[in-house]
Amino acid sequence: MNKLSDNRRDFLKKLAVLTIAGLKVSAAKSTDIIEPVYRERPGAGAMNNDATGPFTLPALPYAYEALEPHIDKMTMQIHHDKHHQAYVDNLNKAVTEAKATDVSLEDLCKNASKYSKAIRNNAGGHYNHSMFWTLMKQGGGGEPTGAVADAIKSTFGSFDDFKTKFNEAGKTRFGSGWAWLVVNNGKLDIGSTPNQDNPIMDLSDFKGTPILGLDVWEHAYYLKYQNKRPDYITAWWNLVNWDTVAKLYATAK
Repeated sequence: MNKLSDNRRDFLKKLAVLTIAGLKVSAAKSTDIIEPVYRERPGAGAMNNDATGPFTLPALPYAYEALEPHIDKMTMQIHHDKHHQAYVDNLNKAVTEAKATDVSLEDLCKNASKYSKAIRNNAGGHYNHSMFWTLMKQGGGGEPTGAVADAIKSTFGSFDDFKTKFNEAGKTRFGSGWAWLVVNNGKLDIGSTPNQDNPIMDLSDFKGTPILGLDVWEHAYYLKYQNKRPDYITAWWNLVNWDTVAKLYATAK
């Protein structure tokens, strides 16, 4: 029995090494703020140029290890190269089958109720993650300035009160999902959505134009934080790219 257990442990170790070795290791060079891919034509900012379909995986705007120690390199590799790539691949398959390859990503989300569950889930996954990568940067964090800072203060009372409410949205989202700061009818609001839904979907219970989003799926944090989602949320504030948030706020207004 002990010999079998030892053999199983050895096998799992070797499997883990092979899995890690198979990950893509060519990281994008650090760049300035990039526009979210969903605001461009399908396929813009692509990393994978061999995709079959209109949508492609956007390159990260920084190296995999750039967000350490708050988000580790391996998590970024798996999250971007595996999870996000899967949403892109499955979305291409779904829109091809539905003969909807000429529909933009944003319109697929806005009219999610008209499409299949596969399109809803994978269009949401592609949209959400394409935005998420741009909302973080090395040396981010701190507090915003300018119009978005004024709006946060006038809406929530203070930046600390805003963070508390946003943290609660992330912590209390049951299962997998996202926490959001949105502009709705010219005003800021905080809420969350399940799975890969987002606030621009016509069938979402929480609506608005997202300007800040946090992925609270376990795959976003489990390697480093295990089941401690609140610790991940606290660390994530050190990465927020307020310049991107300010741009999205100006556009949403």
